[in-house]
Amino acid sequence: MSQPSTITSERVVTLGPYRIYPHRRLVLEIDRPLRLGSRAMDILLMLLENAGAVVGKDQLIARVWPDSVVEEINLRVHVAALRKALGDGHSGQRYIINVPQRGYSLVAPLSWQETENGTDGVQQSAPPSNLPPHLSRIIGRAEVVSRLVKLVRKQRLVTLVGPGGIGKTMVALHVAELLLEHYPQGVYLLDLAPLNEPAAVAAKLAATLKLPRHSDEPVDDLANFLAARQMLLVLDNCEHLIDVIAVLADALLKASPRLHILATSREALRIEDEYVRRIGPLECPPPVGAEDREQALRFTALQLLVERARASQDAFELTDSELPIASELCRRLDGIPLAIELAAAQIGNLGMRGVLAQLSADFRLLPPGRRTALPRQKTLYSTLDWSHDLLTPRDQACLRRLGIFRGRFTLESASAVIAASDIAADQVPQSIGQLVGKSLVQVKIVEDQVYYRLLETTRTYALEKLRHAGELPATQQRQAENCSTLLSHAHQEWGKIPRQRWLDRYAYCLDDLRSALDWGFSATGIGALAVRLTVASTALWQALSLLKEHERYVGKALAVLQGQVAPCPQLELALRLVQGNAWYHTQGGKPATIAAFVMARQLAERCNDFNAELNAISGLMAVNLSSGHYREALEQTRHFNKLCRLGPAELAPSAIRLQGLAEHFAGNQTLARRFAEQARAHLSRDERRNHFTQGFGVQYDQEVAVLTLMARTLWLQGYPEQAWQMADQALQTALRIDHGTSICYTLALSAWVIAQYNGNSAAADNLLRLFHERALAHNLRFFHTWARHYSALAGSEHAPSMADYQGLISDTLATLDPRFADEAVLDRAASGEAGWVTAEILRVKATRLLARQQPDQIAAECLLAQAAAIARQQGALAWELRCATSLAQLRQRQGRRQDAYVLLAAVYGRFSEGFATPDLLKAKQLLDELQG
Repeated sequence: MSQPSTITSERVVTLGPYRIYPHRRLVLEIDRPLRLGSRAMDILLMLLENAGAVVGKDQLIARVWPDSVVEEINLRVHVAALRKALGDGHSGQRYIINVPQRGYSLVAPLSWQETENGTDGVQQSAPPSNLPPHLSRIIGRAEVVSRLVKLVRKQRLVTLVGPGGIGKTMVALHVAELLLEHYPQGVYLLDLAPLNEPAAVAAKLAATLKLPRHSDEPVDDLANFLAARQMLLVLDNCEHLIDVIAVLADALLKASPRLHILATSREALRIEDEYVRRIGPLECPPPVGAEDREQALRFTALQLLVERARASQDAFELTDSELPIASELCRRLDGIPLAIELAAAQIGNLGMRGVLAQLSADFRLLPPGRRTALPRQKTLYSTLDWSHDLLTPRDQACLRRLGIFRGRFTLESASAVIAASDIAADQVPQSIGQLVGKSLVQVKIVEDQVYYRLLETTRTYALEKLRHAGELPATQQRQAENCSTLLSHAHQEWGKIPRQRWLDRYAYCLDDLRSALDWGFSATGIGALAVRLTVASTALWQALSLLKEHERYVGKALAVLQGQVAPCPQLELALRLVQGNAWYHTQGGKPATIAAFVMARQLAERCNDFNAELNAISGLMAVNLSSGHYREALEQTRHFNKLCRLGPAELAPSAIRLQGLAEHFAGNQTLARRFAEQARAHLSRDERRNHFTQGFGVQYDQEVAVLTLMARTLWLQGYPEQAWQMADQALQTALRIDHGTSICYTLALSAWVIAQYNGNSAAADNLLRLFHERALAHNLRFFHTWARHYSALAGSEHAPSMADYQGLISDTLATLDPRFADEAVLDRAASGEAGWVTAEILRVKATRLLARQQPDQIAAECLLAQAAAIARQQGALAWELRCATSLAQLRQRQGRRQDAYVLLAAVYGRFSEGFATPDLLKAKQLLDELQG
C-alpha cells in the first residue's frame, strides 16, 4: 500500500491566470503545467524576486549562465520565449518590459500566499509527444482551432490547405496540443520541410516514432506498429512530397483503425475519406465603417499586427491617428499572418506610416518564373522581397547564406557559414538579432540551447537569393567546413558527456551533414573536404548506429583518396577502420572485412599510430571470434596487451575486457572471470560510467560489453541466476543509452542465450522480438543473421545457410539444440578448435553414438569422460553437469546405479543456485530415480 504524501506549506505566486511555485520550479495555467525551459524559469524567478524593479542584463546573465560567457542575444531569446509562454501582450496584459540600456522588469501585479504542497491535482504525466514547447499565442484562429479539435477526433484524416505563410503549421500545432489527452499513445509531429527524397519519408517517420523495426520495409513496420495504437500524427509541409505522403497516409490509415492524421499542405492529398479544411487569411478591417477603435480591433489581422509590433518594440501603442493606416496595411497584406509579422517587425524602425509608404511604393509581384503562384502566395513573396530590401546589405547577405541550413542551427554555426571577406564573425550576432526581430529568422529553444531556423518559405526564398548572388558554392563549402569542425568537437566529447546530452548537442545536424557530404562528393564539390568530413563525422554515425549509411560515404571517400597522387595515410587509416567496423556489422567476418582491418593495421604501423593499431588488431580479433578462431583471437589479445602497457590508462578497461573475452571463448573461464571483474572495477571508478564508454575496435559500450562477458562466464561456471541478472543488467544499460549495436551485441551473446539455457521461454521470446527489431532498425545485417538463426532454433522461421556462418553462431546453436551440431562443429571440437564449447560438443557426439541402433557404449563413455575432464579443466561447471548427467544415464543403462548416483551427486552438489533451470531439474530427476 502506498504511503500518503506529506503535506507541507509552500509559498505560491499568483500572476494573472498563472500560479507559480518557486521551490518546485512549477508554473500552472488552469491546473496544467506550463512548459518552460530551465533558463526561462531562472529568468522568471529572478524577476519575481525583484518584482517592480529593473534587473540588469548583466545580473540576469550572471544568474542564468554562471559558468559561461554568452552573447546578449541568448538572454533576449529566452526572455522572448518566456513572454510567449506567458502570453505577454495578449489582450493588452503586459508582464515583462524591457527598459532600454538597463534590463528587464516584471510589471504585472502579483500576490504571494501560503498553500499546501501536494494538493494541487497537477497533471503528473501526459501522453508521449514531440510537439515543441513555448507555442506562441495564436491570434485570430481560436474558432478555427476549436472546430478542428472536434473535427480531428471525428475524421481520421484532416488536411489543412492554404498558401505559404497563412499559418497552417501554427494552427496544426495548437490543435495537436489541445488533443494530447485524447491520444494515449501520443501525438507526434513530422516536419517534412527538410526532406527532399521521397524514399526518406517513411524512414523519417519511423525514426520520429522510435519505431522497432521487423523488416526491410519501413511502411510495413509503421503499419504493424500503429495497428493497435490510438495516436495522432501531424504531417507538416507535405506539398513538395505530396504523392508519397498520400500513398503513405492511405496505407497507414487502412492498417491502423485508431490512427488519426492531421496534415498541412498547399494542396489536398486527394485520398479516400480525406476532410480538407482551408485555412484562409485573417479578417481585415474594411476600408470604411471601422474607424471606431474598439470595433477595428475585433478584426484578427489588426490584432496580430498590434501584438507583433508590441513584441518587437516594448513602447508601441496604436494611436487613433494610426488606426486607418494600420487597417490599410492589413488589407494590403491580404491578411496573411507571415506577411503581417514581417511588416510589423519594421514598425519600430519606420513607423506605421513609413511601413505603409514603403510597402506601397515597393510592392512587387513575383518574378516571371513565379507567375503560376496563387495571388496570396505572390503577396507573401512580394512581402519577403520588400522586407529583404529594407535590410542592410550585411543583413541581406546573412539571410541568404542562412538558407543553406536544412534545419535548425546555432549562432556559432551561423557565424561560421556567414562570415567571409565582407562580413566579420563578430558582426553576425547583431545581424541575427536584426533578422529575428524582423521575423525572418525563427528562434527555438531545445534543452535550454538556443537554436535558429528559417521557415521553409523563407528558406526557399533565401536560397534563391543565394543562387542569384552567385554565392552558393562558397557557402556550401563553408557549411561543409563548419560541419567538419562541429563534428570534430563532437568526436572529442563522445564518451565524456552523457549520451543523450551529446545527441541533443549534435544529432540535429545530421541533415546538414548529409547535404554537405552529397555536395562534397559531387562534380562541383571539393572531394578532399568531403573526405575529412566523412572521417570527422564517424562518432555521430556510430552513435546513431547508422553504420551502413556511413559506409557508403566511406567508399566514396576512399575512391577520392585513391585518385590522389599522394593520399594522406592518416585519413585512409581512419576510413579503413570505419569500413572494417561497418562491414563487420553488415556482412560479418568476410574476406573484405578482414582486408579492411589488415590494411588499417599496416597503415597504423606506417603512421606510428598507437591507438589505430589497437583498433585494427582488436577488430581482427572480433572477426576471429565471430569466425570461431578462438586461438588466433587469444594470441592477438596478448599482442595488443603488450601495446596497451605503453598507452594511456584509459585503455586498460577495454584491453582487460578483450583479453577476458578471448580467454572465455578459448575455454579459460576462471581467467575470463578474473579479467571481467578487473575491467568492471576500472569502469566503476570511472566518473563517466553513465556515459557511453568507448573502447577500441568494434565499438560497443564498454560497460555493456563487460557485463555481457560476466553473464556468459557466470553461467558456464554454474551460476545461472547470477548470470541472468548480469545479462539483464547489460541489456538494460544498453537500452538506457539506446545504442543499437550495443543492444544487439548483448542480446546475441548473453540475454537471449542465457534465457534459453535457463528455460525462460517467455523472456526468450520477447528478447528475440527485440533482437529482430533493433538489428533491422539499424541495418545491422550480421546481427540480423544471428536473430534469424535463433528464430530457426525457436521454430519460427527457416535458418539461413550455415555454410557462411560457421564459428561462434554455429557453436552457440549447438549448445542450445544438438541438431545444430553438424559435422563441421563436431570436427572443430575433435581438433581442439571449439574452445569454450568443446566439452559440450564432445558430449553431443557421445549421445549420438549411444542413439545408434547398435550403440557404441565404450567409445561413448570415453568421449563423455574426456568431455567432463575438459569441462573441469576449463572451469565450466555447467558443461560438467551435462556430461555427468549423460554419463550417469549411461551407467544407469549398464546397471551401475550406485556409480551413476555418486558421479552425478558430486557434480550436482557443487551448485548453489539455479535449481529450477532445465539442466539442474533433469539432473535432480535422475538422482531421484537412481536413489529410488
